[in-house]
Amino acid sequence: MGVEGCTKCIKYMLFFFNFVFWLAGCVVLGVSLWLRHDNKTSSILELKYEGAEAPSTFYISIYILIAVGAVMMFVGFLGCYGAIQESQCLLGTFFACLVILFACEVAAGIWGFMHKDTISKEVISFYDSVFDKSSTATEEQKPAAVAVLKVFHETLNCCGKGDTFSIVKQWFKDTCPKDFSTVNCHTKINDLFTDKIHLIGFAALAVAVIMIFEMIFSMVLCCSIRNSPVY
Repeated sequence: MGVEGCTKCIKYMLFFFNFVFWLAGCVVLGVSLWLRHDNKTSSILELKYEGAEAPSTFYISIYILIAVGAVMMFVGFLGCYGAIQESQCLLGTFFACLVILFACEVAAGIWGFMHKDTISKEVISFYDSVFDKSSTATEEQKPAAVAVLKVFHETLNCCGKGDTFSIVKQWFKDTCPKDFSTVNCHTKINDLFTDKIHLIGFAALAVAVIMIFEMIFSMVLCCSIRNSPVY
């Protein structure tokens, strides 16, 4: 015989929230894989020029998100099973995992807020270095610089940096897309990664709210099971 009354209601609410948490883990994992293989980001972050390459900070963050999504799916399943079985051991383990995940998410959120512009600045710095070197490149080096700039320009539909648009158009006219606007690549790079960071932030906030409810319900259910005369 299991728990009764309000505790039974909490049991099924915990199961529901854990199922939502498991689905959230699936979403985080899916979004992370999409960000990793997104054509715009991958085509830019895999570029190399004269030994230098685009920064890997963004990919490191994505790999962390992939791991978090997988862990969320496991913890969500653990919570669902623990709630249905009314197991103090499983619920206690589930609560401990949630506390660790929540602490990691808060720490990651603080770090991400402090370094929210780092990825864009690193990619812009890489673009500028290729752009600047291209101005003094020899005829042998110029094709490599043109190839890198062309990927940036065609992927982001931009051309040049800041007020140097007219110069880059004169040097590398064939690297700019035929139907591009006069937006410089600094603006486009910032927009590209800002949109993705906002998407990650909203997802993390929703997951954090679910985790708070789950921690409360799991502790209430665990205490009710322990105090039940059946046990």
